[in-house]
Amino acid sequence: MRLLKIIVIMALFTSLVYAVKQIVPIKHVKIDGTFQHISKDELQAVLEPFVNVGFFDADVQAIHDVLAQMIWVENTTVNRVWSDTLKIKILEKRPIVRWGDDSLLSSRGEIITPANIEQFENLPILRGIEGQELKSLEIMKGVNTALSDQEMSIAEFSINNRWAWKIKLTTGLEILLGRDEQLKKLQRFMKTLEILGHEQINAMEIVDLRYPNGYAVSWKSNIKPIDWKKLPAA
Repeated sequence: MRLLKIIVIMALFTSLVYAVKQIVPIKHVKIDGTFQHISKDELQAVLEPFVNVGFFDADVQAIHDVLAQMIWVENTTVNRVWSDTLKIKILEKRPIVRWGDDSLLSSRGEIITPANIEQFENLPILRGIEGQELKSLEIMKGVNTALSDQEMSIAEFSINNRWAWKIKLTTGLEILLGRDEQLKKLQRFMKTLEILGHEQINAMEIVDLRYPNGYAVSWKSNIKPIDWKKLPAA
């Protein structure tokens, strides 16, 4: 008799738990985050199949996984908040350069390939080695810092498979750095700019720094080359 009573109580408890699951729906989905590239409609479409269930039936891991697959999501956390709320926190990826012609790179070197890249045309282009995105990005940052002393900025930075560097500035000037002692050569070039005036610098089209003790300059068309002998010594 006692055993039967226990069984009845357990059955009633099980029925009660099942009933509670059914009558406690998710009423609120709170999403924390600052979004520039993720729309409300996108989030609603992704989340809707997972939130039209009871509070206890919501698959938190599945929600996390489906959000993590969105191209603009860098990180996300999903938690239940008693008694009817799902709290979701999303960190959006922040693109800082274009990666080749069709993709972007986040600040962590992650590749982002949006459906439309036209809105990111203001970002500089990085062309690097596949699989070396983060290293390429760090190199570009260092070069940009060196150039900033002369108020120069990168429009396009390239690293080929032999790790040779090439820079194109926003002014149109191209700088060839090769694959040896690139920063040392760039610093040497920057030092000579202190001697040249803006007129001479703006007349340069290509600067080839791949020489051990100097560099070569290709001038823009219809520009008279500088008489180097008239310039003060470095």
